[in-house]
Amino acid sequence: MVKVKRVRTADCVVVGWRPGKEEGTVGSLILGLYDDGELRVVGHTSGFRAKEKRELVAKLAPYETGERGSGDPSRWAAGRDLEWIELRPEFVVEVSFDHVSDGRIRHGTKVLRWREDKDPGDCTFDQLDA
Repeated sequence: MVKVKRVRTADCVVVGWRPGKEEGTVGSLILGLYDDGELRVVGHTSGFRAKEKRELVAKLAPYETGERGSGDPSRWAAGRDLEWIELRPEFVVEVSFDHVSDGRIRHGTKVLRWREDKDPGDCTFDQLDA
């Protein structure tokens, strides 16, 4: 028997970032999609190399709004700080993922590339319907 995972992709707006365990690093990016004109958080992605984690802090800093967001409590890590730093919705990343549940991207989300050629307003929720 061979197990075949269905890997999908979506272009998502980077709406924020969560600090990494190591000070001065990005731990994960918070992803959003437009749903009837409203930007809605649909998940996060992590798995950056150590060098990328340090470089992303400087890249993202000029786009910070000064606001904070917070994720839903984790079922597995009670008490974990899920606060994230909000960004202006100007960056787009293409991500791969393998599962959507309750309108959120779950499991295995990975950044494939930064999409400087894509307008954030074109990143819509209907990508998750397919």
